[in-house]
Amino acid sequence: MYGFPGLNPGDRWCVTARNWLQAHRDGVAAPVVLAATNEKVLSIVDLSFLKENAVDVPSDLSGLE
Repeated sequence: MYGFPGLNPGDRWCVTARNWLQAHRDGVAAPVVLAATNEKVLSIVDLSFLKENAVDVPSDLSGLE
């Protein structure tokens, strides 16, 4: 319908802080790469919520398939 093939393992997707917070409240929050997250998100999302969903991303993404 939209011509979007979807994401592949290792892909990153930007989500707005408000949408991420709603997903967190609904119990379906996406993993968070803290190193790639702007500090301004803390005005909307509590740091403890982000840490609960934090993931490390290896520098070599080839093993994520």
